[in-house]
Amino acid sequence: MVKNLSARDPSALGLDTYCKQYYLCLAAASATIKWIESEKGVIITSHSLSVTFNGSFDHMNIDSTSSVQTLEIIDPLHTELWGTSNKKKSLFQMLKTTKTTGGCRLLRANLLQPLKDIQTINTRLDCLDELMSNEELFFGLTQGLRKFPKESDKVLCHFCFKPKKITDEIPKPANGRKSQLLISDIIVLKTALDAIPFLSKVLKGAKSFLLQNIYQTVCENPKYARMRKRIGDVIDEDAVHSRAPFAACTQQCFAIKAGIDGLLDVARRSFCDTSEAIHNLATKYREECQLPNLKIPYNNRLGFYFIIPQKDITGKLPSKFIQVVRHGKNVHCSSFELASLNARNKSAAAECFLRTELCLEGLISEIREDIGILTLLAEVLCLLDMIVNSFANTISTKPVDRYTRPEFTDDGPMAINAGRHPILEGLHTDFVPNNIFLSEASNMVLVMGPNMSGKSTYLQQICLIVILAQVGCYVPAQFASLRVVDRIFTRIGTGDNVENNSSTFMTEMKETAFIMQNVSSKSLVVVDELGRATSSSDGLAIAWSCCEHLLSLKAYTVFATHMEGLSELATMYPNVKTLHFEVNLRNNRLDFKFQLKDGLRRVPHYGLLLARVAGLPASVVDTATNITSRITEQEMVRMDANCEQYRPLQMAYQAAQRLICLKYSNQGDEYIREALQDLKESYAAGKLTRKKEMR
Repeated sequence: MVKNLSARDPSALGLDTYCKQYYLCLAAASATIKWIESEKGVIITSHSLSVTFNGSFDHMNIDSTSSVQTLEIIDPLHTELWGTSNKKKSLFQMLKTTKTTGGCRLLRANLLQPLKDIQTINTRLDCLDELMSNEELFFGLTQGLRKFPKESDKVLCHFCFKPKKITDEIPKPANGRKSQLLISDIIVLKTALDAIPFLSKVLKGAKSFLLQNIYQTVCENPKYARMRKRIGDVIDEDAVHSRAPFAACTQQCFAIKAGIDGLLDVARRSFCDTSEAIHNLATKYREECQLPNLKIPYNNRLGFYFIIPQKDITGKLPSKFIQVVRHGKNVHCSSFELASLNARNKSAAAECFLRTELCLEGLISEIREDIGILTLLAEVLCLLDMIVNSFANTISTKPVDRYTRPEFTDDGPMAINAGRHPILEGLHTDFVPNNIFLSEASNMVLVMGPNMSGKSTYLQQICLIVILAQVGCYVPAQFASLRVVDRIFTRIGTGDNVENNSSTFMTEMKETAFIMQNVSSKSLVVVDELGRATSSSDGLAIAWSCCEHLLSLKAYTVFATHMEGLSELATMYPNVKTLHFEVNLRNNRLDFKFQLKDGLRRVPHYGLLLARVAGLPASVVDTATNITSRITEQEMVRMDANCEQYRPLQMAYQAAQRLICLKYSNQGDEYIREALQDLKESYAAGKLTRKKEMR
């Protein structure tokens, strides 16, 4: 019985992906059935297997079809327009300073599925605190991780698979390649185990729980030392991992200590003789053909070949050179003598690989008995690589106090003071920071302002700060106290989908419907310009009803809009707050400050100003100005009436919001006592104003 089999690919989390992952589960289950039938001789009926898909309920969910793209988590937008010269990076590219492939994959998975467990997040943050306060530990770990091969995690997991029994048959090229890879894996394992003592020395005095746990489970584990000693009995002490093709081939041929296998020693002698003969042949050609710059490189596919600069060739090449191909300023070629020596050299190397693999059979079996410690080491290296080389390294390159440790609560407010966009602040030295405050008593913020005033950047900034915090990294802000988010929903950008026969408005409605059907009270919803792709009355009605639905769910919502009619929500619902981006109007031109301010501020006819700049006829713009003035006057009269009608309810909610802030405040008793007295007096006088209690 195979139960709860789930495919855990964090790269896609939309509805379509759930279907893909479900089919992956079915495929894995089918493969399991075939293995049981072939290995055990048991016929399994179609009703004997139960497959259940379980999503990643212990991680934050981010929809791949819209949120991952619009938030630029993995790839920046419009790369097809800007090309490789685009300086703007995604969040993943900004943090991608890991040194191992496993660390890079773990970073990507964490950004796509951030953590929800506060204890795990704080454990990572405690580790980051120690790294930032202890330079010796930080640089020691950076140096220690460099000693591990880049592909350590991949190689360590290879030993989980049981290889087929090796025979004394002459190997085919594919089998020779397989033997070569196995020998390379052993050398990588030896290199990784050799690096553990240095890692142990660095971590010995660590104080954070995560680093102490790594020291106890890895560095003090005697099984690693025993495995290292057992490998040292067979593998030559000088065998090291190399990336250069011929150096790697030589290391693999001479990996086993001399005297263990006589036939292996003979094959090695043949390999050395043919390699020496090839280099002697190159020396001979340099002298005979007057080609002093002739080189003889090596690659795994061709073996040895000649490279001759074209400037050294006068006339035609001698007839002894064959397979002549031009590559830029050089000529690549071979000769019959070289081809013969290449064949003998490859044959000797293949024999070395086979004899080496035969010698390693017993060693591999012993390694597989302790496979658990290898998978543990692989996970530890990936985690350390992400925290040290990505998180700590990124923070260390920023000016002091630019990044701060976030605080977390289960049901408290989301309070970010002087938050900055983690990607754009690196491109603009004068980036303007802004605040955000959401709580149970004020769970929706309406952000208003002209085009290009910074609304979309602000929405993206909030989401990226939350993601950074929940992967266990510092955030670009002066202070951040967050409620753990179970899911991020975004409705940002416009565009139709011709392939699915969806107009801009239909695409917008499908994305909004997905949000409405899946949002919870712990979700973060970010909406940019809902309802602008249809008529103004229908768009306002849809945006209004969606806001009311989200208000009833208590989800934290940030809603950017140009519809001034939506600002009436703040007069009717006390848990709605209106903000605007400051813009000054000078000589009929907009001066953007990119600073978020409380309340609603109307910039008169900013759309008409842009229309005039775009070249619309003056008479058309003047007529439009008269029309919009009459409409605006009627709207103001209705909004003033609503403000007076709902003022008592507003006062009560503002008092409740202040009390919630004080509940989660970390200030002293005296401060809280004074704040409560001030709240009482202000409420009695009817002059209560919204006051932020960030701390």
